[in-house]
Amino acid sequence: MDRIVPIPTLHLFPALNDLLIDLLRSLSPEDWYKQTVAPKWLVKDVAAHLLDTNMRDIAAANNYSATPPQNINSYQDLVDYLNELNAIWIKAMDRVSPQQLIDLLESTGPQYHQYLQSLSPFEKARYAVSWAGEEESENWFHIAREYTEKWHHQQQIRDAVGKPGIMHRKLFYPCIDTFMRALPHTYRNVKAREGALVKVSVGTEAGGDWFLQHLSGVWVMTDNTERYTPDASVSLTPDTSWKVFTKAMTAADAIAKSELSGDDELTRPLFGMLSVMA
Repeated sequence: MDRIVPIPTLHLFPALNDLLIDLLRSLSPEDWYKQTVAPKWLVKDVAAHLLDTNMRDIAAANNYSATPPQNINSYQDLVDYLNELNAIWIKAMDRVSPQQLIDLLESTGPQYHQYLQSLSPFEKARYAVSWAGEEESENWFHIAREYTEKWHHQQQIRDAVGKPGIMHRKLFYPCIDTFMRALPHTYRNVKAREGALVKVSVGTEAGGDWFLQHLSGVWVMTDNTERYTPDASVSLTPDTSWKVFTKAMTAADAIAKSELSGDDELTRPLFGMLSVMA
């Protein structure tokens, strides 16, 4: 019997890319230089970063591998390395016009998707989803992680220029569902009684409910909650959820915008969760 991909996202990339191209074409010259929620990036920088993602994976599809990183001995080393790569790319893209960026994103989007389609979903991915605490990941999770990157960076642009968001269930739910895979890793050092249950809700029809339970000394995601009343519950809006989990909103601001109930020791850790490399 064929295994079912836990969070299917592969089919969503073309629609998301089409929305991106339409969005970028609608921008005024001034819009390209507006500040996004990413402190160091303007709208043009975010668009350039999205192109970088396409180019790197297309290179991989062509069996090209860049110079491997050196002296990566910790998670922070990896984050620092990626931040440096991003900064170098953004600086180089200063020479490229907005129209060139649009043309390149439009032409590379299908090639990027074709590469992702070539990956066997349950084989080992080239890169683990480190923010979920994994040292090895399957390709379906890697693809879902890439989807969250495409989704939240486009949303950063929309947020900066005041364009309608992509918060409807078809596109938002797979992103937030993937983000929530970081819950067990986030709570790994949180002590609790056996069976303790944390409920995380993201409101509107675009969101949903997620449950984290402490079993045999380990926090695990679970759907089997009928016998348990949550010891702690957190309810966030979609806007707060994507921003706090991508470091675009402080924990304090997110807490102020959310509803918390139950054990404070079990609600607060959620606001330290990051579902990006940061």
